[in-house]
Amino acid sequence: MTIVVLAGVIERDGAFLLTRRLKGTHLAGTWEFPGGKCEANESHDACLRRELAEELGVDAEVGEEIFAVTHAYAERTVELHFRKCSIAGEPRAVLGQEMQWVPRGELHTLEFPEADRELIEGLRRGAD
Repeated sequence: MTIVVLAGVIERDGAFLLTRRLKGTHLAGTWEFPGGKCEANESHDACLRRELAEELGVDAEVGEEIFAVTHAYAERTVELHFRKCSIAGEPRAVLGQEMQWVPRGELHTLEFPEADRELIEGLRRGAD
């Protein structure tokens, strides 16, 4: 079974908003673009708006898809859709997760899930 996941690529002043996966979750401790699993019969836009509200306490405007990938981990397969987003207000770590704004040139210093690798390389080159 493939799990559909939406992630918001939120950029402000040349830095991207990232969160760290909580202990006890799949890929715990890795950094990611905020988002989450799409519920049955939920549109991609609605999923990402819901997830960003739940995780960051913000309203989001969901833009174009900038990258999509299907990746098989040992435990599960994910179909990951990265969408450009803008947010209203200041995000806060609602779930107690670590959160930071990371400049484009420093993305390579963090540990990301394997499925994010191609997107990270593209963003580092400025091809967003």
